[in-house]
Amino acid sequence: MPINIPSDLPAKEILEKENIFVMDDKRAYQQDIRPLNIVILNIMPEKQKTEVQLLRLLGNSPLQLNITFMRPETHTSKTTKEEHLQQFYTTFSKIRHKKFDGMIVTGAPIEHLPFEEVSYWDELKEIFEWTNNHVTSTLHICWGAQAGLYYHYGVNKYSLEEKCFGVFEHVICNNSVKIVRGFDDHYYVPHSRHTDIKRQDIAAVEELDIISESKEAGVCLVASKDAKHVFLTGHPEYDLLTLKQEYERDRAKGVQTAVPSSYFPNNDPSEKPVQKWKSHAHLLFANWLNYCVYQETPYEWE
Repeated sequence: MPINIPSDLPAKEILEKENIFVMDDKRAYQQDIRPLNIVILNIMPEKQKTEVQLLRLLGNSPLQLNITFMRPETHTSKTTKEEHLQQFYTTFSKIRHKKFDGMIVTGAPIEHLPFEEVSYWDELKEIFEWTNNHVTSTLHICWGAQAGLYYHYGVNKYSLEEKCFGVFEHVICNNSVKIVRGFDDHYYVPHSRHTDIKRQDIAAVEELDIISESKEAGVCLVASKDAKHVFLTGHPEYDLLTLKQEYERDRAKGVQTAVPSSYFPNNDPSEKPVQKWKSHAHLLFANWLNYCVYQETPYEWE
């Protein structure tokens, strides 16, 4: 089944070329099916790239999804045109009265700041609190995961001496959790961050389960026992060349970022990276939609 998005969203053309099943809002309106309503709080700077990456994974599901994009009202984007935001994004004040089956909170390149110094932290706290009673399950990604863990459970982040940057092998440490149903014992996830969370801090919270981790990248997947909050410290949604683009961007700025680990063949940036995380990324999002959202949400919220 398809994802339902605006007919003129730029991502639609890209996804259709990849044979991702998308349906515009006109056709979806004619179907007598209860779609899942998913809101995406997109706080990544290059919003259109993130839209494509997330919609690609959400579209690989037998469920029909209505997608709503949201941005912080208290932050002005410097990298996405205002026309795009006005046309395709809403703000919290306009939807706070609604209920959603699922929500995704993206990462953001602001991890160098304490949470309280983020310009839209107060708004984000209000949104996090709102999810407790208005969203069936929320998937937090990278900085969004760190922010969610801090707000909901008091788990703080800490700075790394070197950037966690590359594609790392992970092991499943809790096979009983449905969100990793069908996973291999070992799988790969891209990471790109300067901060981390400590395993012992998460293990000390009784309400949380550590689901997967990596020797090099640390804890990756965490969830509350009722799966209402899911936290993902990596970026499984990344395209094949995203880490390459980040590496080249940093080098162009004079930032001596190390070559992404286990990414380029022979550790040579001139060679094309090998895709080794795509299948598990699709499975993760499909499992989240099915087990954490679809199986748990009421047919009629109200």
